[in-house]
Amino acid sequence: MGLHITDAIDAERYEAYLGDALAGVIEYKLRRTRIALIHTEVAGAHKGRGIAAELARFALEDARRRGLRVIPSCPYVRAFLERHPEYDDVVVAAAPR
Repeated sequence: MGLHITDAIDAERYEAYLGDALAGVIEYKLRRTRIALIHTEVAGAHKGRGIAAELARFALEDARRRGLRVIPSCPYVRAFLERHPEYDDVVVAAAPR
């Protein structure tokens, strides 16, 4: 797939690129030791390729690495967390099961 994900700190979002094309983003708000993941969007031409899941995984792993607690405001991230309880340790309130 050639997917590359970066943290665009100034824009407060994680960006997923396929080659040079911006394929998707997760917008966030960072405050002290908490990061709110607020919106996930994948460009229409890139939907159905698992990009949103890779963005969510990257954001959650980054939060874990940085010692941040995640506030899953985004409906996609909440649904991802329901399927991936291995990330419950970084979530402020675990997704209901």
